[in-house]
Amino acid sequence: MQGCLTPPITMPRSSQLIYPQREPAPLRPAATILLLRDGAQGLQVLMTRRSKQASFAPGAFVFPGGGIDALDGDAQVHAQCRQRADQDAQALTQALAALRESFEELGILLARRPDGAHAGASDIQALDRQQPFFAQCQARGLVPAADEVWLLAHWMTDRDMPKRFDVPFLVARMPEGQEPVADESEQFEPVWVEPAQALARHEAGQMFMIFPTIRTLQRLRHYPDVDSVLRACQTGPLWTSCPRAGLLQGREARYMEHESPYGELKLTCPDGQIVHSLDWQTERPVALLKNVMRLTAPNPGVMTGPGTNSYLVGDPTTGYICIDPGPGDAQHLQTLWQAAGGDIRFIVCTHSHPDHSPGAKPLQALCKNKPPILGLSSLATARAASEFKSDRELADGERLTLGQGEHTHSLRVLHTPGHAANHVCFVLEEDGLLFSGDHILNGSTTVVDPPDGNMNDYLESLDRLDAACATHSIEFIAPAHGYVIGDAPAAIARLKAHRMQREAKILRVMQAQPEGSLDDWVKKAYDDVDPRIWPVAKRSLAAHVERIRSLGGFNL
Repeated sequence: MQGCLTPPITMPRSSQLIYPQREPAPLRPAATILLLRDGAQGLQVLMTRRSKQASFAPGAFVFPGGGIDALDGDAQVHAQCRQRADQDAQALTQALAALRESFEELGILLARRPDGAHAGASDIQALDRQQPFFAQCQARGLVPAADEVWLLAHWMTDRDMPKRFDVPFLVARMPEGQEPVADESEQFEPVWVEPAQALARHEAGQMFMIFPTIRTLQRLRHYPDVDSVLRACQTGPLWTSCPRAGLLQGREARYMEHESPYGELKLTCPDGQIVHSLDWQTERPVALLKNVMRLTAPNPGVMTGPGTNSYLVGDPTTGYICIDPGPGDAQHLQTLWQAAGGDIRFIVCTHSHPDHSPGAKPLQALCKNKPPILGLSSLATARAASEFKSDRELADGERLTLGQGEHTHSLRVLHTPGHAANHVCFVLEEDGLLFSGDHILNGSTTVVDPPDGNMNDYLESLDRLDAACATHSIEFIAPAHGYVIGDAPAAIARLKAHRMQREAKILRVMQAQPEGSLDDWVKKAYDDVDPRIWPVAKRSLAAHVERIRSLGGFNL
């Protein structure tokens, strides 16, 4: 007798999601092809305008393509096309769909004659764009050139759309001697245009385009010619994306996975609802989950980004834990206290830097129950402005719990030195959410400032957080600065890789200039950042130098 399968744990709990769940529209298979040529000013791409009566993106300028038909995936059709060894059945189906659509919509025939030559004008004239494409090719001995088609990108239509497509964006060189002729039914006004020129026309209101088209052109404008694009595609798609949308200054704004708001939209609106405001709020808290609110302190700057994030964890039935009350800003603390209905049970600080912990004592004074201030007291290595004394020292691994049953909210303490010796992170265990303080930020890397900061400790703490992701099913990170980060394990891996790449660069600079100083080295090792950041970068440089020397990697 087989045992029952345990359903997968959903993080965060569905009971804590702000908006009702819904099922996004199903994805339909499709294929799009970017036909490229080299123009006098560089790379050009063929675009056409969709019918204004089209059910999807009416009136938009797009690349040719459409839905995948049954015959596109037929084994006999596959056997009769030119193909590469790296093209599996799905890749062939997509390539053939794109070739068929480009012929039906624009009269472009990417095929070879029996002698291997490209199809030409006489072949195009002999075919009927209204009749089955592959049968006509076979009858004339024309072989569709799927081997000349490469995968550029993979797009999935946003979850908020009523009609959605799973569509590869393919690329191929435009056959010589052919000219596009629109079918005047689905496609109109074919135009060859440089990517930068198309984007400029869109900004001027002359070429309406949808998000995937815009982002694809933004990437293409950096390639000088067709060969460079085709070479880039030979290792697989340059990106895969299913965008998400939120509200910014009252207007819809869409983002790809690598952009900083994406994780927050995934947390707050997992099914694609366009309801979450991405504007930074200092006057009122922003709900991330039913049991998590964020209030950003009014202290934006180079070191703090949009400001320091204070978090309230809990609900009206359990009371709240305040994470990082922030600077001693009276209005900020008053707003935190009011958002919690005055019922704050614990005040916890991730570390003692002046934009995180000074608000603890004044916030405690606002609360009638005088909640304890918890954290790790600063060490002698801390700067004078970062002195901090907790009411009780947190123990690594201990659990702070509010409520019970469905209303349980538990924070697990993880000691994570590196950015500061007394730095701790917190895991909201029931919802797989990591409060990372300054150890992990969104949009920038944190400063590691010796002697209180230590690069060895920082990297080891990253490894510990990575292990915690597996142990506690952590998918999201709520940092002290910036939006919520999604795909937590991948974010941690990228951050560690960045640190190690920077360290390797620093070592090369040190070896090339062994008698240099930190001031000399920072100009070379951080030549990819704004020179105005160098005084701050020099602190992390010192931490890397200290680590390199401790490992025996460089000795004068």
